[in-house]
Order: sequence, then structure tokens, then C-alpha cells
Amino acid sequence: MHAERTAIFETAGNLELWPKILPHYRYIRYLERSPTRNIVVMAAVRTGIPISWTSEEIIDRERVEVRFNHLKAWTKGMKVVWTFSETDDGVLVEISHDLRFRFPFLAPIVDLIIGDFFIHNIANKTLRCMKAYVESNANTVTA
Repeated sequence: MHAERTAIFETAGNLELWPKILPHYRYIRYLERSPTRNIVVMAAVRTGIPISWTSEEIIDRERVEVRFNHLKAWTKGMKVVWTFSETDDGVLVEISHDLRFRFPFLAPIVDLIIGDFFIHNIANKTLRCMKAYVESNANTVTA
């Protein structure tokens, strides 16, 4: 992404902003809120299919990471980490997902449906839309 690393990190950590800049997010509802830790109900849509889940969000300014621990729904137990690495070509933003499904015998099927169909699709849309947002704001500020 072509914007300041701090601006990208703060945008990623600001869940209140997500439904405004990410058209596939329906809402974010805070159950607990603090500057570094939030419990939220997140809701998105994947090709007309509404989904929602509850997550703990950790905003780690020291490590420059945004982490999510999924607390409820099909992705319960999933760990998600957003990292922001400076490169010669801008800031590389990566989202890693660690989902170990609770019923190992169903994992191959669930990985295809939950992982490929839902998680990767939504994560890719999130990165594309966030990139457009931070880059348009970076251009507005510097112009």
C-alpha cells in the first residue's frame, strides 16, 4: 500500500470505520471497548450470504500488529494477525489466519467452505478496499 505505515495500521485497527470504507461489512458492534482491546460482533456479506462472528481485537502499537481472536461462530478459536512491513515499494499488509477446526474429521470440508469460500474472499476484499481508502486519503493529504 502506498501510504504511511502508521496511517494504514490505525485504519486497520479502527473497526468503527470498517463498515464505512469496506462495502462488504454490514456492521461492527462493540461489546467492550478500550484503546488497545475490544470485543466486537462483526458482520459481513459474501456474495449475498450474510455472516457474523464475535472477536476480540488487540491493537498492539508496540509490535504494529492488529490481532483478532474469534470467540464465537464457525471460526471460534481462529487467530488472525495483521502485519505491516515497510518495503521499497510501499507497505506490505498481510493477514494471516490460523484456523484449527474443532472437529478434525470435518476439517478438509470446512477448510474449503469456511477457509476458501468465506475467509479468503472477505480478507481479499478487505485488503483491496482498505488499500483504495488509505491511498486516496494519502493522495488527498499530500496534494
